[in-house]
Amino acid sequence: MAARSIGSLTVSFGLVAIPVKLYSATESSRAISFNMLHKACGSRLKQQYLCLKEGVPVERDDIVKGYEFAKDQYVIFTPEELKALEEAGTHSADIAEFVPLESVDPVYFDKAYYLAPDKGGAKPYALFTRALRESNRCALGRWAARGKQYIVMIRPVEDGLIMQQLLYADEVRSIKEVDIPKTEVKESELKLAQQLIEQQSSERFDPTAYKDDVRARIEAAIQKKVEGQEITLAEGAEGGGAQVIDLMEALRASLERKGAAPSKPQAEKPQPAAADKEAETRKPPKRAPATETAQAAETAPPVRARARK
Repeated sequence: MAARSIGSLTVSFGLVAIPVKLYSATESSRAISFNMLHKACGSRLKQQYLCLKEGVPVERDDIVKGYEFAKDQYVIFTPEELKALEEAGTHSADIAEFVPLESVDPVYFDKAYYLAPDKGGAKPYALFTRALRESNRCALGRWAARGKQYIVMIRPVEDGLIMQQLLYADEVRSIKEVDIPKTEVKESELKLAQQLIEQQSSERFDPTAYKDDVRARIEAAIQKKVEGQEITLAEGAEGGGAQVIDLMEALRASLERKGAAPSKPQAEKPQPAAADKEAETRKPPKRAPATETAQAAETAPPVRARARK
């Protein structure tokens, strides 16, 4: 079934204007939703707004919107005032600058749209697409719709263009707000981790290789309900296996599980004399034989190396 256009606009940069059609690139409607029902009779429930002070239902005609500027203190806006504050919708995405594709962090990505040439726009559309692709850049601009103003990024993909809504800077939290302790990484550990990454690497991302197992499970359960079958709930698996303490052993076990023998790391440098006394009082645990290591690998939770995109 051919995609249906949800609107049209003009992409403008310099004196060039490209009329395009807008298509939604994603389908949020694919999410499975459930309705709230009355347990006694199975009928749909109606949502109501209750006044917290009087404890009575309030009809829509008696509802106004207000902004809480202090605790339990509001300023009220009429529908006309809110309408006047909205951004007037435009039929144009005005390009302000061009930046390298890799300079835009995907954390800013929001909703995406496909762009296709409209009447009279095939030639400039093809030219713009090729120019972006060969320059390895994307276009940044502004677009107003539904009363709001958006930052948009237009980038080439295959034979066409995608317009990606971007979040504003104050809508994205900084990773510096997250407490991440600084930890030393040994070269021998890094070498094994890189070997494991190389072993599981692919040339490109294939989204069809990943399936939504939860959605499939819910759909199957719904179908059984429709057919009048009884749903049986499988018991969840018990604990996730033995806890991995030694990072090096976990990396080696991961590589052995994939059928590749890890290269032997160079011997660690001897510790200072102060550490020797501690080593005398605390003997290192005996290393398990290779067969036990392989068995442990089958039950141990996999260690994933996180990489910055």
